Amino acid sequence: MTTESVHYSLQGRVATLRIDDGKRNALSPQVLREIYAALERAESDRAIVIMTGRESVFSAGFDLNVMKRGGMDALRMLRAGYALTARVMAYPYPVIAACNGHVMAMGVFLMLSADHVIGCRGDFKIAANEVAIGLTMPRVAALMLHHRLTPAAFQRAVTLSEFFDVESATSAGFFDELVETPELMPRAEARAEELQALDQRAHAASKRRIRAALIRKIRLSIPLDLLDAALMGLRRARTG
Repeated sequence: MTTESVHYSLQGRVATLRIDDGKRNALSPQVLREIYAALERAESDRAIVIMTGRESVFSAGFDLNVMKRGGMDALRMLRAGYALTARVMAYPYPVIAACNGHVMAMGVFLMLSADHVIGCRGDFKIAANEVAIGLTMPRVAALMLHHRLTPAAFQRAVTLSEFFDVESATSAGFFDELVETPELMPRAEARAEELQALDQRAHAASKRRIRAALIRKIRLSIPLDLLDAALMGLRRARTG
């Protein structure tokens, strides 16, 4: 299955979702819809999922053109993106994120929702840069960072918009392992094969048990983050 920006392929019990918009893999409303559809297809196929990007970028985050226009399109995009983290975390089979380059903002939060994250070596930057561009860190974003990062890295990522290189990102908790770029997809596929040996029912039940509180917090936080975004849009309109 290939849509405009998300390519779905199934090999045995492993589904690969490759995001490729030809540019920076911005998570536009269309791309988000395609990711949701690909996850539904993968779940129907009872497949372990590998999420990856294109060339040297996993995802640059939300589509800034949509954000700048504001209005309901922007709010719907934010809602879909924030809710996607809970969708991936609750996915009943293992999810591997194969990060093939730069990853920013909402791209980071999507990546961190996976069960296992593999990074690749290179001159890449990893950052939740909301504060650097004048945004208070959204609650959902902070929850995702707190879910994965070490305490010190979490503080720097949220309050200082620190840009991590791949080595420091691994130490911080963004990545579970780091490989050479040509080894990224072979390693992700090998990891997926290893995870097929799990009892998938026990995997899903354990995932639900340990993540129930976090997923509930995410879902409760989404309306508050959308309200913040709407109020910021009103302030900009009045001063613009």
